[in-house]
This record gives sequence, structure tokens and C-alpha cells, in this order.
Amino acid sequence: MTSAAPAAAHPEATLLVEADSGKVLEAENATFPWHPASLTKVMTAYVTLKAVKDGKITLDTLVTVSPHAAAEKPSKMGFPPGTQLTVDNALKMMLVKSANDMAVVLAEGVGGSVDGFSAMMNQTAARLGMTQTTYVNPNGLPDDRQVTSARDLAILARAFIHDLPEYEYFVHIPSIRYGRRVTQNFNKLIGRFPGADGMKTGFICASGFNLMATATQNGRRLIAVVLGASSSQMRSIKAIKLLERGFSGNSNLTWLRPALGTVDNLAPIAAAPPDLRDDICGPRRKRPASDDPEDDIASVVTNNPALSFFADGLKPPALRPEDMLAAAPAPSEPVIVYTGPTKRGADLIATAAADAAAQEAAAANYRKSRAAKRRGGKAHASTDSKGNKRITVTIDTKKHAAGTKSADAGDAKSNPTSKPAAKPSAHARTKPAEKPSAHKPAAKPAAAAKPAPKGKPKHASSETKQKK
Repeated sequence: MTSAAPAAAHPEATLLVEADSGKVLEAENATFPWHPASLTKVMTAYVTLKAVKDGKITLDTLVTVSPHAAAEKPSKMGFPPGTQLTVDNALKMMLVKSANDMAVVLAEGVGGSVDGFSAMMNQTAARLGMTQTTYVNPNGLPDDRQVTSARDLAILARAFIHDLPEYEYFVHIPSIRYGRRVTQNFNKLIGRFPGADGMKTGFICASGFNLMATATQNGRRLIAVVLGASSSQMRSIKAIKLLERGFSGNSNLTWLRPALGTVDNLAPIAAAPPDLRDDICGPRRKRPASDDPEDDIASVVTNNPALSFFADGLKPPALRPEDMLAAAPAPSEPVIVYTGPTKRGADLIATAAADAAAQEAAAANYRKSRAAKRRGGKAHASTDSKGNKRITVTIDTKKHAAGTKSADAGDAKSNPTSKPAAKPSAHARTKPAEKPSAHKPAAKPAAAAKPAPKGKPKHASSETKQKK
């Protein structure tokens, strides 16, 4: 089968496949080349877990954050170079948070380098029959050479399901907790669409919003691939509609459709992948494009009876995809992730508590540093004997005194300790100043307040800069 070329206005590609048989149920532009974005991480996970299954490494193997990994662009965990963590934790962070630094950590740990691991990815793609796919990095960050297709991604999804059933849980973890931070899976079908059990989202400006989604109902599993959607919500809506049509069957109309064969037999198209930068990230977009679904999906409407029905684990026939996505996900306990060697039981609980305390201390230091800057002081970072970061604040007494005088003249925000004096000053600037001729005794206080205009414009200018 040869897919038609996508429309020039806004190309998209969609594909719906049976996981067991590989039978194609729907296809549109399914063999048109596309940039995979973070869907690349499914192959990174596949190669890593295949190495685990083959006994080359274990899930407890420690991998190290290199300077190269630490320098990757967000989304990322942001650990400093030298940080060690297990393959297990790196996989969870990569697949749930879509952490680009963790993809590089795994690539370097398994393949020795990004180039070495990319070669392993390409060898795996060739073995699986992904004839339209080329990888040059493990995370999908922009590179014109990194190309795939909906066809190839469906082949990869089937391989993941059939080759690594014992590790499939990695692609449908609802959320992770690192210290006090909880990150929800960007795949919004998980916990919302009945039977949703994988796999991954992806986004760069050139590719648009991509999604590989799997779901199982009544023992039948389907794979939906959406490439080039206009938003994170739209990719989820399209995937839900594909899956709903696939599960509903529409058996009465099957004879009207031409047989599409199996996913392996779809004929590739020789073309350059579309570049959607202008459509997705151009000036016409009302808000910056982001892979975070919260940027697109409306908040939960608590009084919607359809949503409360779904919260009870049921799916009413009239429930729209938009309603599913607006609903809160099914309750689940976040999976704890952490750095360092494998922890279990009480050690895991203690580690999670220590990470939370460290994050709280970091947040407190950040607030202290911001407060110091507002007061004209300087914040100095140091590390104690236990490795905890401390912030020491020094304040220029001359600047602080000048700030206090200015506060007395009318800028109470620069010196919180002068608030009681600030109110009379503010009053002196307004009402008494309006009636100098009617109350001659008030003339002297007005004269005493004469320096106020000099200090006021300076502080007004400084405050404006902070707000910017």
C-alpha cells in the first residue's frame, strides 16, 4: 500500500494496528517520513531493556551523569555531573518525565557513548524491519537526520510488547515521585481512557505533537500512532478516537473498506519529513508550544456527571474524548525514584524523605537569595560537611541605610522593617499634600518630606526592573 502525501497546510499521520496480528485497521500518511521527537526514547528503552534481558547489565547497574548528559536541554532531571543512579530509576525518569539527560545517561552506560548507542539503535531498527528509521541521538532532540514513520513506530511498539513483556510496566507508569516532586506521565490516556497501557509522547517544533498509545479491552490490544498533531490535547483526542473506532469494530461496514494488510507490508514513501516549525511554534500561535499536556487540557469540571461516572471506573457511551482528558486520572500511588544504589524497604523510605528535605532546603535557599537581592544584598553559596548547600546573605549597610531612608520617603517595599513609618509617609504624599494652603501648620512637615521626590523615582525604576 502507498499512502498519499499529506496536505501542505498541516500534515499529519495516523495509524491503528492490532498488536497481536499486526493487522492495519486505519492508516493515513502512515509511511510518510517524520521526525520522532521523544518517541525516540521508546527505542532507547527497548535497547536498554534488551541488554538487561540478555544479561549484559541489570536494572541495579549504576550509571553516571556525565557533563554531556547534564548539559542536555529540558525536559530533564537536572542532576549534576557525577551523580549515579540505577538503570531502573533512569528508565522511569526518562519514560515518565521524558528526561533528555536520562536518555543520554543510559546511552553512555549501555553503549559507551551517544554515537555507540545510536549505532545499536540503528542495528535494532534494521533487525525489526524499521526501514524508514535513522537515529543519531537517544532522546529525540532536534536533528534533521533523525527520521522515522508511523509504520516503523507501530513495528517498534509491537516488538516492545512481544519481546519484553516482563518489562512492559515501564511504559505505563502513571507518575513518579522524586523527593517531594510528583511528575505525571505526559501520556494523558493513562488513567483516563479505559484499558490504556502505554507508551510515549513526543514533541519538537519540526514534528508537531506525537503519540504512541496502546490500550487493551476484552483481551484485544491495539496500537495507535499519531504524528504532527497541533497540540498535546489534539494528539490525545485523535488517539482516543482511533482506539474507540478500533474497539467498536463497526463490523457492519468492514466489507466496504479495502484490506490494508499488515503493518510490515505498508509501502514506504521516499520523501523528506515535513517541517512544522511555522505551524507549531510560529508567531501565529497564541501561546508557546510545549509537550506539557497541562498547557492545553482544561481543568476538571467537578459538577459534570459524565466525569463523576468515569471516576467510578465506568465509561458512559456519551463520554467525549475531551471529557476523558479533562477528568482527573484514576487514583494511583506515584512510583518513588531516587539517585544512588538500589534501595528497598526502610532504606527507600528514608531516601525519599532525605530527597524531599534536600529539595525543601534548596527552595528555602532560593527564596533567601531572592529576598537578599531585593534588599540590595548578596547571597553566597557554600557546602557544609554533609554536602548540604547553604546560603549566606551579606547586606551592604550603606545601601541598606539608603534604602531605609527611601522607604521612609515612600517605598516601604524595599525595607519591611519600616512599615509603620511608611504609612504616614504615604499619607503625607497624598492627602496633606493636596491641602497646603488650607492648613499652614502642615507646611513644615511637607518641607521635611522634601527629599522624598529624589529617592522615589530611583526606587520606582528599580521595582519596575524587578517586575520585568
